[in-house]
Amino acid sequence: MASDERLARFRQAHLNPFNKTPEQPERPDGEPPAPAQQPDPTPGDLEGTLDLGLAEDHFSRPVLRRAIEECKRVILALPEHSERQKDAVVRLIHLRLKLQELKDPGEDEPNIRVVLEHRFYKEKSKSVKQMCDKCSTIIWGLIQTWYTCTGCYYRCHSKCLPLVSRPCVRAQVSHQAEYQLSICPESGLDSQDYRCAECRAPISLRGVPSEARQCDYTGLYYCSSCHWNDLAVVPARAIHNWDFEPRKVSRCSMRYLALMVSRPVLKLREINPLLFNYVEELVEIRKLRQDILLMKPYFITCKEAMEARLLLQLQDRQHFVENDEMYSLQDLIDIEAGRLGCSLTEIHTLFAKHIKLDCERCQAKGFVCELCREGDVLFPFDSHTSVCADCSAVFHRDCYYDNSTTCPRCARLSLRKQSLFQDSSTEAEP
Repeated sequence: MASDERLARFRQAHLNPFNKTPEQPERPDGEPPAPAQQPDPTPGDLEGTLDLGLAEDHFSRPVLRRAIEECKRVILALPEHSERQKDAVVRLIHLRLKLQELKDPGEDEPNIRVVLEHRFYKEKSKSVKQMCDKCSTIIWGLIQTWYTCTGCYYRCHSKCLPLVSRPCVRAQVSHQAEYQLSICPESGLDSQDYRCAECRAPISLRGVPSEARQCDYTGLYYCSSCHWNDLAVVPARAIHNWDFEPRKVSRCSMRYLALMVSRPVLKLREINPLLFNYVEELVEIRKLRQDILLMKPYFITCKEAMEARLLLQLQDRQHFVENDEMYSLQDLIDIEAGRLGCSLTEIHTLFAKHIKLDCERCQAKGFVCELCREGDVLFPFDSHTSVCADCSAVFHRDCYYDNSTTCPRCARLSLRKQSLFQDSSTEAEP
């Protein structure tokens, strides 16, 4: 009964638009009457606000909006960090959820929006805590609408979408997939007009009006909203110095490096050929990759290998079965950590076992050294063999380099071509 009285009193005092306050008598001096003072919030007012928004489904959206505003006023008037204020915040969230349920379908924001080649998709998660990439504040998924770019995973509030100034780095990766290979190419704040390289906000090294933070990848300076001191491995330092210590980079550079990390765009023989003289692991990886390329023709023509899908062992590094020159940044990181050498050795052993032991068809494609005609069946990926560059015949390495004559198979093929040419010329004569 007491709650009903409090609800009725709350409606009459705050929410009834037809409840007119009694007219006050005019003052003799003609001055307008003094405005009525609003009473301090009481627990009854707070409970009435909650009951109004949640207990009756027939209230319209304008009434709910007024209830939300009244609940805000109550929260501000209550003592900070008190239990009553915490309860009021929870009730405010419930009121906003109720208002969200009453929204017309036509007023909902679109699920997909395109801005600066970003393809933003409206998120439905309400419990995940994220940070807005534009305003650098928390995204409260329970009461705020937010979007994520499906290409570069840029996240922002719905209200921040019109303010986005950073193009989608996924489009940049698609159009021009290459790294900046100069180590921190700094040009100075004056070349940027003392403004952030991305949002053009004023910056300085003194931190007034905003701190200038340098990106170790691009060498440019950014404000604190565009540079969150994220750490990433810089490709130029890895290639030239074999240095994999993470450095501070801007948000844009971090997302670009994250999208590029698995792309095989580094041709080490051209960028830094001396690196193979100083990093032994690179030489081992190059030899394993060359052996795998020599094994590939066996698998392509082997029915059992195709059914077992052996080549899919390298599905995360498809460039390993295409060439032995291109590397990704992730390859170099795994080589330095020692992970790639172990995994590639296991795959190499599995491939060799299939060809030399498990499959009779692959065994039949082996070679016998035609120089000494001794020993076991040879394969081009064996460590003690040499392969003729012209006819791909396989010999013992010692036999091949000790023999001063030409390759026996090449000589035999040459004689066969000559005999076929002579036979054709003889038939052509009248």
